Amino acid sequence: MSRSSREGRDFPFDDCGRAFTCLPVENPQAPVEAVVCNLDCLLDTMSHRLGPGSPPGVWVCSTDMLLSVPPNPGISWDNFRGAKVIALPGNPAYARNHGVYLTDSQGFVLDIYYQGTEAEIQRCARPDGRVPLVSGIAFFSVETAEHLLATHVSPPLDACTYMGLDSGARPVQLSLFFDILLCMARNVNREDFLVGQPPEMGQGDMDIGSYLQGARAELWRELRDQPLTMAYVPDGSYSYMTSSASEFLHSLTFPGAPRAQVVHSQVEEPQLLGAKSSVVSCLLEGPVQLGPGSVLQHCHLQGPVHIGTGCLVSGLDTAQCKALHGLELHDLVLQGHHVRLHGAPSRVFTLVGRLDSWERQGTGTYLNMSWSEFFQKTGVRDWDLWDPDTPPAERCLLSARLFPVLHPLRALGPRDMLWMLDPQEDRGKALRAWRACWRLSWEQLQPCLDRAATLASRRDLFFRQALHKARRVLEARQDLSLCPLIRAAVREGCPGPLLATLDQVAAGAEDPGVAARALACVADVLGCMAEGQGGLRSGPAANPEWMQPFSYLECGDLAAGVQALAQERDKWLSRPVLLVRAARHYEGAGQILIRQAVMSAQHFVSMEPVEPPAPGRWVVAECPARVDFSGGWSDTPPLAYELGGAVLGLAVRVDGRRPIGARARRIPEPELWLAVGPQQDKMTMKTVCRNLDDLQDYCQPHAPGALLKATFICAGIVHVGSKLSLREQLLHTFGGGFELHTWSELPHGSGLGTSSILAGAALAALQRAAGRVVGTEALIHAVLHLEQVLTTGGGWQDQVGGLVPGIKVGRSRAQLPLKVEVEEITVPEGFLRKLNDHLLLVYTGKTRLARNLLQDVLRSWYARLPAVVQNAHSLVRHTEECAKAFRQGSLPLLGQCLTTYWEQKKLMAPGCEPLAVRRMMDVLAPHVHGQSLAGAGGGGFLYLLTKEPQQKEALEAVLAKTEGLGNYSVHLVEVDTQGLSLQLLGSETST
Repeated sequence: MSRSSREGRDFPFDDCGRAFTCLPVENPQAPVEAVVCNLDCLLDTMSHRLGPGSPPGVWVCSTDMLLSVPPNPGISWDNFRGAKVIALPGNPAYARNHGVYLTDSQGFVLDIYYQGTEAEIQRCARPDGRVPLVSGIAFFSVETAEHLLATHVSPPLDACTYMGLDSGARPVQLSLFFDILLCMARNVNREDFLVGQPPEMGQGDMDIGSYLQGARAELWRELRDQPLTMAYVPDGSYSYMTSSASEFLHSLTFPGAPRAQVVHSQVEEPQLLGAKSSVVSCLLEGPVQLGPGSVLQHCHLQGPVHIGTGCLVSGLDTAQCKALHGLELHDLVLQGHHVRLHGAPSRVFTLVGRLDSWERQGTGTYLNMSWSEFFQKTGVRDWDLWDPDTPPAERCLLSARLFPVLHPLRALGPRDMLWMLDPQEDRGKALRAWRACWRLSWEQLQPCLDRAATLASRRDLFFRQALHKARRVLEARQDLSLCPLIRAAVREGCPGPLLATLDQVAAGAEDPGVAARALACVADVLGCMAEGQGGLRSGPAANPEWMQPFSYLECGDLAAGVQALAQERDKWLSRPVLLVRAARHYEGAGQILIRQAVMSAQHFVSMEPVEPPAPGRWVVAECPARVDFSGGWSDTPPLAYELGGAVLGLAVRVDGRRPIGARARRIPEPELWLAVGPQQDKMTMKTVCRNLDDLQDYCQPHAPGALLKATFICAGIVHVGSKLSLREQLLHTFGGGFELHTWSELPHGSGLGTSSILAGAALAALQRAAGRVVGTEALIHAVLHLEQVLTTGGGWQDQVGGLVPGIKVGRSRAQLPLKVEVEEITVPEGFLRKLNDHLLLVYTGKTRLARNLLQDVLRSWYARLPAVVQNAHSLVRHTEECAKAFRQGSLPLLGQCLTTYWEQKKLMAPGCEPLAVRRMMDVLAPHVHGQSLAGAGGGGFLYLLTKEPQQKEALEAVLAKTEGLGNYSVHLVEVDTQGLSLQLLGSETST
């Protein structure tokens, strides 16, 4: 309860009042970035802590206190009717200036004391010695709320509403607690209640006592029969927001904190902020020193500035902070205010002491000294501050005309108040200037405060510091999500400055990873501007209008590319469908930069020249498939070089066969003969390339033979940009052309790494046919390069899994150039045989559709969504745990690894578990240690570790009994200990 009626209405430390006082807390889970006001905290407490479980009714909560309530306050609603008040613990000394509840053992309220006697307060004490404070929160059941509502048309209570006032009734002011709720307290009798009056009534209000009696009589008649109970929250805390600067500073600082609390602020030199201080929504450039226990709010300061201990500084901008240079403030409250004087906007600055009292009673102080001391020090006289006829008792800080609001010749600044701290230095010039100003007291200034301008300037400063934050997060490669900030900028109608900042970061980035993330953030801004309309974010990005910016990026001119993108973007902002398409093209631009980063893997591609096989002689490469046991997605660029990847994979034969292969040979014709399809020629798709134009679609993954065309380009056999024709290039270097044939016996979208392993096999066979030997490590990096040329992207785990034999962990560090290192895992003797007996593959009958899966995951990673960042780190960590399980040879541990891994994959790519697959996994669960879909999920092969050995037939029988599984099949699988194999065969007729 408030200590006095005036104090309840005026709050000297925030122009927007207690409800909108910004607190030094941050909600990292908030969907939109914004400062947290007291009102936000109270709404959150009411909605998620006090409200859940309550029956229908009306909650009432005042906004003049700071509240802390545990997540489950344990409020009982059994057999509830009437009204319930929420009480929080306080010590008896604190209660002397507040309201406390007296209850019986059942929790019924017997009485409410305000500023009670020591005996009354002691009567309310709980066993722990604390007392239940009136916290400003009450709940009315539907029935009680209806009773209360019925009074609004009954005189004199109708005078509490505009209906009564518009009827000409005399206004009546009631207290929620000491009028409405008090009449429901069991020990209160009618006579005492009718003659009593609420503590908010001042002494001058005695003449309305009889008027108030009528109002109270009406309340008694309507509400007396309604029960009033109390819910006590022993672990909560309550603090009324008084007009004491010391108490206010204490509530905004954390006495136990080892460092300053910095919230929604950018601070260039955080080491200058003292412990137990707080900085809220500020931009501090250069050396800004802040002492312990001090608070900075809504300030843009440029050092050198030194604010000592016990200060509150708020609402200062760079234009005014020069007044602080050379000063050191202690125990002061310095604030800048937006006001309207006779309709004109203006800025006013107030300065008071931390220890000054805003009460009307008492001798009073100013700038922490007595008035007489202040007059003696500054030369100010009492007639400067108060009219001669003001009674001495009313000569207080509230009514002192201290604060200049208008100077005849210049704009006002903090200096017009700060001179009082050291008045001797200018021989009275500042005093004369102060006297020449039109000045107002705090109570005269209050009605002039321009809250709309205050909120607008706070918003402006919030976004100013937010732009600095966006730049810092991107340039320092921090794992912080900018999505809440992007939503804030779009919802507040100011995405323009954010887009400009992102453009600057992208254009000036030395690291392609930073530039790519900045472009991804631009895409997020555009997507957010579309407000959920305009179609899917994932999709194509090859509109001709965007080709010019893309070409700049392709040739490495980042600045020109970003500028051209921004110019094109301006044409696509008019409606949601265009915004979404523009967002897709920004993601496409990011893919170009990812490609360039991954191309750095070429550093690790080397080859040795050898005698080429004779023309017509086949070089055959055969490879196993791969099964990923842990860490997938961490190998995918940009995660592979921003986070650092680690994947554990197994090279496997399926049904005893190595299912992936390629063969190449030289042919006399200076042409390229390409064939894709089964090894035995059936249904083989054939393509002949006779000139360079036939190769131009090498970067369109769905074009016929695109993978094989890209293989020739990456192998350095053909240069598509050369002035020489294809025929001339082939004849000059090789004396003829090549035939290249690839095959896979696995279904498309199997999840077993087919396409990347196929690329490795094709490169190995083709290079050997051309007279070069490429080592396995070089081949892994060559496939990374090839997939970027092909524009399919993708990571490195597939080729590591299929080209390197056995069980191994591939790793890449968080750096460029991108290098993959492989460690083969040694398992206990006999464990491979045991593993082969317990490992099975089930083809789910669902083709994996990963087209948009990758785009979605990259978008989540670039947005640094906290759940995705955390999951990515745990993928890498879990890989090392999985390697330990293999070294121990423990099938149950490996089963746990698979179960964990599948949960991680589902977090990374929501939607990768089709319903039919879930049904299949549920049916198989009792028979397996663990299971997971291969690769990115969505379909393809399910692999499982069975509890019993050799379970193929048994599991086929289990699945056969289950309806709705579709076209599945069960396959034997074993670890391949050979990896990539190359053979030279004799010549045969061409395919």
